[in-house]
Amino acid sequence: MIEHLERITGLKVFPRSVTEAEATTYFLAREERHKLLGIIGESKGFEGERRGEALLCPLTSANAAVLRQRLLWLRPQTLGLAKSVGCGDRLGLATPGHIRAVRRVGGIAPILAQQSIRENARTGRNPQEVIDDTTWGVFQEGWRKPWGADADHLKSIEDIDACVAAGYTFFTIDPGDHVDNAAQTAPLATLRDDFAALPWAELETTVTDVQAAYLDRTFIVDDELALTFTEEALLRAAGKYARAIAHIARLYRHLTAQTDNFELEISVDETETPTSALEHYFISSELKRQGVEWVSLAPRYIGRFEKGVDYIGDLDALEADLAQHAAVARTLGPYKLSLHSGSDKFSIYPIFARQTAGMVHLKTAGTSYLEALRAIASVKPALFRDIYRLAFEFYEQDRATYHVSAEPSRAPQIENLGDEELPAVLDQFDAREMLHVTFGSALAQLGDPIKEVLVAHEETHYLVLETHFVRHLEPFA
Repeated sequence: MIEHLERITGLKVFPRSVTEAEATTYFLAREERHKLLGIIGESKGFEGERRGEALLCPLTSANAAVLRQRLLWLRPQTLGLAKSVGCGDRLGLATPGHIRAVRRVGGIAPILAQQSIRENARTGRNPQEVIDDTTWGVFQEGWRKPWGADADHLKSIEDIDACVAAGYTFFTIDPGDHVDNAAQTAPLATLRDDFAALPWAELETTVTDVQAAYLDRTFIVDDELALTFTEEALLRAAGKYARAIAHIARLYRHLTAQTDNFELEISVDETETPTSALEHYFISSELKRQGVEWVSLAPRYIGRFEKGVDYIGDLDALEADLAQHAAVARTLGPYKLSLHSGSDKFSIYPIFARQTAGMVHLKTAGTSYLEALRAIASVKPALFRDIYRLAFEFYEQDRATYHVSAEPSRAPQIENLGDEELPAVLDQFDAREMLHVTFGSALAQLGDPIKEVLVAHEETHYLVLETHFVRHLEPFA
């Protein structure tokens, strides 16, 4: 079949893409540096040009939508409580590499379309483009198992609406703007005043009811962990998270009014202070009281989860903390614990796998962009040098919305490096973080050449991604 398709079209066909359904053959093929959808058979609704018996179609959003109607495995699905990994793709080119890693390791459900509204703004993409780019990658690799699409770090109703329209199935609500970090250390008198002033109508409860539910009560979690809500503990938990809980419930209800084909993740990880097990219990208990349902939750764990580098902190302390969070998730769920900023945290993957017993979601994003830069460094060193110089130029500006601690003075000076040494720059802590957070600036100035090089050397790109993601996934498998 593949030989026949290549003979009649004169194009190189991606073997895994060839699909026959209802007497029609679909395939993806390459013409120079462009890809085309090929159709032999019934092609109503597709836009393209005839070449012999085949209709060859550009990879447009309209054609992707029709193809998803024809081939149902190209639609994102909900994944439930399956062990899962989120694969952010800032360039729209990484999906085949992600799939090859997931296929190679096995036993992990992938979320292949994942991008936050913040990242959409910096990459010049929109939610629909993220879904469409992933569709073509799934089609190219012939991935027939369920896969998800994560509308990541949503903060508003408007963001939700755009992602529902695009067909996302996994919605991550980020209420970080409504978390009061000051409650972590505020004096008791201040906490009492703040507690009385909470938005009780929005929370659909009263001061008296919350005190009756928690004050001076001890909850036994997973038969071994005792969580006692003293007055101070209750006031700190409520003061810190009650407004965030109200915001989550408000967005969840709007989401349920728009679609029933979704699952929810709750993220309180991008905050200044860690989430204790008691605070985790309070968040989950209050959300359940308001009828919110979710499949995964990302607390703010202890230690530092900086972008694109390994965990910074005491591993034994993290394991003890994580054991408590996992116990809460089992007792009030079950639901998965989500590991955000999870890229490259190789030292803690065995801990998460052990403590969650597979009830885990690993979320990665910028690491795929960094590994794309590694591929560029190996095939187009001059371009990588330009990207690296931009990282020095824009780091101080671009780091503002990220948890990073890189110092440019510690990063390798590229003028002292030969071309063969450039890929290893991606292994240096400071350089890696600088390149991570300046992706928007790099794409604004060099986006076209970056994508052109990766398209021209796509197998190199895929191999680098596959190798890197296998390292991420194997501890969980």
